Amino acid sequence: MEKFSDLISAGIAGEIFEKIRTLVMLVERDGSLVSWNSAFGEYKAKNPQAGNLQECFPEKERARIGGALKAGVRENFVAELGIDDEGRTVFYGCSLFPVQGERFIFVAERLDSEASLQEIVQRLNRQVKMFQVESESAKKIARNKQTEVEAIAAQADELSNMDVLTFLPNRRMIIKTLKNEILRVERYTGPLSISVVDVDHFKKINDLYGNLAGDEVLKHVAYQLRDHVRHPDMVGRYGGEEFLILLPSTNAGEAAEQAARLCRYVREAQMPVEGHNLKVTISAGVAQYIPGIDTWDTLLTRADAAMHEAKNKGRDRWSVAK
Repeated sequence: MEKFSDLISAGIAGEIFEKIRTLVMLVERDGSLVSWNSAFGEYKAKNPQAGNLQECFPEKERARIGGALKAGVRENFVAELGIDDEGRTVFYGCSLFPVQGERFIFVAERLDSEASLQEIVQRLNRQVKMFQVESESAKKIARNKQTEVEAIAAQADELSNMDVLTFLPNRRMIIKTLKNEILRVERYTGPLSISVVDVDHFKKINDLYGNLAGDEVLKHVAYQLRDHVRHPDMVGRYGGEEFLILLPSTNAGEAAEQAARLCRYVREAQMPVEGHNLKVTISAGVAQYIPGIDTWDTLLTRADAAMHEAKNKGRDRWSVAK
């Protein structure tokens, strides 16, 4: 393995890369590991057989990493890197960007769902300022360092629009996107539907198992929704135990088919709580945007009413707004 600090720069710049807790590595186009800093070395020691970047991730994340490398463009995303010593799922904010030749720099910063989102953003912004000052005194690595500054700044911006518990777009971001989708429909026509999804009996879960178990249920449902919608559908946390799904170019019938599938996926993906499997279900309300009549908030109101209709009919089901 080539020495990481020599590949990047001599002197203070190399020392900074070795001392920060951010995982930084240099990889080939096929994902082969070229070099890495000390922080990634500690992580890789848990998986010494890993020969490329994809193998450092759980199986379900590898296709996304391989696709980003193949595309050859800068990309920011949140990914799982396994389970920590306390049995909790570990999420990292990741940035992948090309450098000279066929190589890429991969940067991963752990996201702590126990910390406040504001603290994370402030810490990332402090890193941006530190790298900007360092770039002034190390002109030889200015271009590479600026690329890293941009990647961290993009990560900070992404986190400001993210729900810290589920790592989905937060209420502000999902509503902003809904408004933009309505503007697009008004200009170019075409259908737009939404689904309001609510976790059934969530208060009972909190009362029986505690708030920490309730948080795990929300993360569990968020993961199922995120992984079982198509592109370009978007899932966000609307508030409390409610989620909002945007379905561009989709009519109410197609949205209802998706809602039925999501109910089934959540129902079948039972989660362990205090030694036994907890059955979690959801109720969903579907509404299609009516141009010239609906606004973004009336559309939400109709979908929410349909969701409550599904609950009144017995939960673990969906309903379409009139």
